[in-house]
Amino acid sequence: MAAAAPSLRRAAVVALGGGASRAGPAGDRSSAAIGDSPVTTPGTLPAMLNGDGAQVWVSDTDSPVGRLGLALSEAGLLRLCFLHESPAARGTSSVEELVADLQATVSPRVTVAAGPLDGMRRQLDDYFAGRLQRFTVPVDWSGIRGFYRKALRAAADIPYGQTRSYRGVAADAGNPRAARAVGTAMATNPVALVLPCHRVVRADGRRGPYGGGTAAKDLLLDLEQRVAAG
Repeated sequence: MAAAAPSLRRAAVVALGGGASRAGPAGDRSSAAIGDSPVTTPGTLPAMLNGDGAQVWVSDTDSPVGRLGLALSEAGLLRLCFLHESPAARGTSSVEELVADLQATVSPRVTVAAGPLDGMRRQLDDYFAGRLQRFTVPVDWSGIRGFYRKALRAAADIPYGQTRSYRGVAADAGNPRAARAVGTAMATNPVALVLPCHRVVRADGRRGPYGGGTAAKDLLLDLEQRVAAG
């Protein structure tokens, strides 16, 4: 019998920006508060095989920045990645490739199913329509480690409609000299958009590279700045 799909509104939520606070000494459970809703960051580096074989659901969806791959674990959103169609592009190219990666690194129990991810699709639709500035989907970040977690938490604190330099994010994460490590953390962010690595730019203000492509980064930042400006 298949495991029941988790509610996208349980446990914790991730916002597109806001203030941070540590939840306490519960292992890797740290969070950042947005109003009265906690914010968690995801797990990715290094990937961790889930010993209990937790269920993972995978699907995909169209968006203004191209095809997106989605993966949901019993703890929350595990992946939101760009599905690159070009053979020359680095990264995941198909749902089948995403499934294989998750089976190798997270859990052997991966099911392709659209239903469990319908809530995430609705939030994406609202985000791209300019109606949503903060995502309320719980995020599974169980595999993140060390400075990468700090960098992604710092990126999550960048307010909607604003940007921060790699050096600035490094300073926010506690190591002002670790701009290169911030770049690696942003490049390997497993939950794009929800953790807004697109808001991290070069020190001179140029927007710089992005896993989904520079056109996608331009679209996301232009959208947010236009909505934020009213």
